[in-house]
Amino acid sequence: MAAKNDNKQTAKEKELDKNIADETKDAKEACEETKEECKAADAEEDCCENIEDSETTASEAEDSKEASKGGAFSKFKKEKKDKKDEQIAELNDRLIRNMAEFENFRKRTDREKSEMFENGARSVVEKLLPVVDNFERGLASIPDEDKETPVAKGMDMIYKQILKVFEDMGVTAIEAVGKEFNPDFHNAVMHGEDEELGENIVSEEFQKGYMYHEKVVRHSMVKVVN
Repeated sequence: MAAKNDNKQTAKEKELDKNIADETKDAKEACEETKEECKAADAEEDCCENIEDSETTASEAEDSKEASKGGAFSKFKKEKKDKKDEQIAELNDRLIRNMAEFENFRKRTDREKSEMFENGARSVVEKLLPVVDNFERGLASIPDEDKETPVAKGMDMIYKQILKVFEDMGVTAIEAVGKEFNPDFHNAVMHGEDEELGENIVSEEFQKGYMYHEKVVRHSMVKVVN
């Protein structure tokens, strides 16, 4: 009876030892799996950290690259703008100079045209003055009784018409007799004495002088008393 009880106890102990062994094995396997998971987890964490570091470094490098590009572009853009402003200033200066030169050319051309016209008009007037002189001499030589004849009247009409044309052109006769001698207008060809007239006074006119506007075409030929 006692031997049977010992066998039962031994069988229970064996079963208990088996259960403990199985549990120990399961625990070890679970522990190994946990370790593997921990290792994997640590590796993944390190990998993630490396990836994050790589991404950060790449991002910083990209930002640095973009910043470098932006700085270079800004510098290029500024240099281009400065060069453009310089060209604009140069063109404006050239335009102002050309406009000033053209304005001076226009004024000079207008002045030259005016002078050419005046010189041409003076030349025509100067050539017509002998004709006027001949009309005056011819009219002065006609006797009083013949001044009403058609020829005399015709000569007088032509003479007055020429004087009217001169007047319209701006040609005027220089006053001489009774005026003080002025070398700018008078040409003294004779001197005389006259107590009734003052000193340096024109007493007689031999040839009439004329002016075109403010310029003398011909001086008056006069006699001056001292």
